[in-house]
Amino acid sequence: MVFQEYMLNYVLLYLLLEGYEVWWQKAETLLGMLAKMFHYYTKNVWMLFLMQPAFYFALFFMMLCDYNLYSVIFFSVKGSDVLTKVILMKQVFVDKKVSLEVSEIIVAKIPQFLLYAGLVIYPVLIVLALS
Repeated sequence: MVFQEYMLNYVLLYLLLEGYEVWWQKAETLLGMLAKMFHYYTKNVWMLFLMQPAFYFALFFMMLCDYNLYSVIFFSVKGSDVLTKVILMKQVFVDKKVSLEVSEIIVAKIPQFLLYAGLVIYPVLIVLALS
């Protein structure tokens, strides 16, 4: 059972976990971000997944909230983010087959606000799930 009086604790814990992910994945381009992820993938695939603690938070939070709509959206968006990066990493570094459109996207500079978007969007979903 989720208690609303713990809402701030959940938000702060999430911000800490997401801040860690932003810190270690931060790069000027998506290719740089994928390269950092691939570094951990080459060490051990499980290491890469352990480096995604906000994903596990989203999973447990969804279960804690009894799968309400906002918690499912939170988990789905976070899961899609991680899955997309893993698929792109495989295409770029393992298969070495990337379409022209995707190659243009991954070498384009990432605006700074996009790196920190998860620190704003996901806490809103946490608050909505607990309300």
